[in-house]
Amino acid sequence: MTVSELAIACNAELSDAALGDQVVTGVAPLARAAEGDLTFITSRVHVDWLADLQATAIICHPRFEALVPSKCGVLLTSRPQLAFAVAAQILYPDAMVPDTLDDQATISPDAVVHPTAHLEDETVRVEAGAVIAEGARIGSGTQILAGAAVGRNCRVGRNCVIAAGVTLQHALVGNRVIIHPGARLGQDGFGYTPSDNGMAKIVQIGRVIVQDDVEIGANTTIDRGALDDTVIGEGSKIDNLVQIGHNVHLGRHCAIASQVGISGSVKIGNGVMLGGNVGVNGHLKIGDGAQIAGMSAVAGDVPAGARWGGIPARPMRAFLKDMAEMNARAFGKKEKGGSANG
Repeated sequence: MTVSELAIACNAELSDAALGDQVVTGVAPLARAAEGDLTFITSRVHVDWLADLQATAIICHPRFEALVPSKCGVLLTSRPQLAFAVAAQILYPDAMVPDTLDDQATISPDAVVHPTAHLEDETVRVEAGAVIAEGARIGSGTQILAGAAVGRNCRVGRNCVIAAGVTLQHALVGNRVIIHPGARLGQDGFGYTPSDNGMAKIVQIGRVIVQDDVEIGANTTIDRGALDDTVIGEGSKIDNLVQIGHNVHLGRHCAIASQVGISGSVKIGNGVMLGGNVGVNGHLKIGDGAQIAGMSAVAGDVPAGARWGGIPARPMRAFLKDMAEMNARAFGKKEKGGSANG
């Protein structure tokens, strides 16, 4: 696309219209962007790289405009990362979903589709080794990739991608959902109670409900509900290697980073962000818009809009103050008194 076309597409202002006819053929990070590439900058940490920039175009905040070489088209916006994301989606549409089938593929002869399964129309694609079980229903435009298994009576909406090796059990999946390779949805949750003969299993009879426009990362596991349902809200994005326990209710447009573990029956509001490696204790509530820093352990309810961190997680100001005091005690005394032999 031309620089002018990209500026319009990502709602940015082209600073020099004379450069609008230059053609962009790809994207690259700032450090190695070359002719034909589109790149972006968000931080002053990297401004030194602008002096030798060879990219055809760059997306940046207006405060960086004067630092960009004159031959490079500058797309100005207050939200450069978002604008770059939009532009990259246009340039690389196939990268928006896992590897999918070619346009000629339909139902592979090496797939297993139960006679009672319902595929909405001829746009449903099923790759070799995939299994669609009794009573399952698959919406139009959906692709079931190699080795995926859609369990009995599951529902998958329209224009979804169920990637290689995914398993769905007791699951209702909405429209435009992407589930990456190896994810497991709808297996039993961890429900046991002590008895005189060891651990007695608590029946798991709920479902997993995944609303529209959700993306679920590779090897993530989402347990079915025990008596209620596990619900993943519309537009939420879940990274690889996340564990979501039974009866969890995750709100709309949340972002959950890798290696997060959410225990059973947690209620999470809309727009919540959990950093990598966060652990959440069972039966807690996290309010709308809350943000939890990576490596934190949430042991109590979190109010809406809060920014917490630490072990146990607490308001960020208190956490940073505690860390500063600990560092002062640990390193300040050593510097003051010297070593034991000094």
